[in-house]
Amino acid sequence: MNAKNTADRWGWVSQSLHWLIALLIVVIAIIGLNMVDLPNSPRKISVYALHKSLGLTVLALVVLRAAWRLYAGAPRHLPGTPTWQQRVATMTHAALYALMLAMPLSGWLLNSAAGYPLQWFKLFNLPALAAHDEGLREVAEGLHEAGFWVLLVLVLAHAGAALFHHLFQHDDTLRRMLPMRARGGASTPPEN
Repeated sequence: MNAKNTADRWGWVSQSLHWLIALLIVVIAIIGLNMVDLPNSPRKISVYALHKSLGLTVLALVVLRAAWRLYAGAPRHLPGTPTWQQRVATMTHAALYALMLAMPLSGWLLNSAAGYPLQWFKLFNLPALAAHDEGLREVAEGLHEAGFWVLLVLVLAHAGAALFHHLFQHDDTLRRMLPMRARGGASTPPEN
């Protein structure tokens, strides 16, 4: 399998980043939904720190993925895909990228405005994005929480569309993001 994307399928770099980011988002969501109910304790602080470190990891991976996509291009839409579906897919992907960047950034802003230090897996500190400010903290918290629910809806729509194409349209939409070969098997240069 190619490292770079082709016109027909995603390369192994894009696939690896896609599935790693997806897995991390699921883990972060599970942690985030459960950490708020933990009693105040050193364990709660550790769980919050893990949530933040994983979120920063997603931020770095999404930046890397976006840069790779600019470099490696993207597969073309499958032949016969209606124009409206192409537009919806393009808008959904853009919204997913925006939210995958906005979520960790809003969390970073929330953490900064709350006056807490931010570390990445206790290896190094990151600078605050803002000074301690309770009003800004509330805004950032609202954005972070609302962003989660919007991201959840978009991820479910994205996964649902891929499954719909696979199960009912019987096309290669899902297969192009899996390590196995697509049915067509051809590899032509990607569209940039």
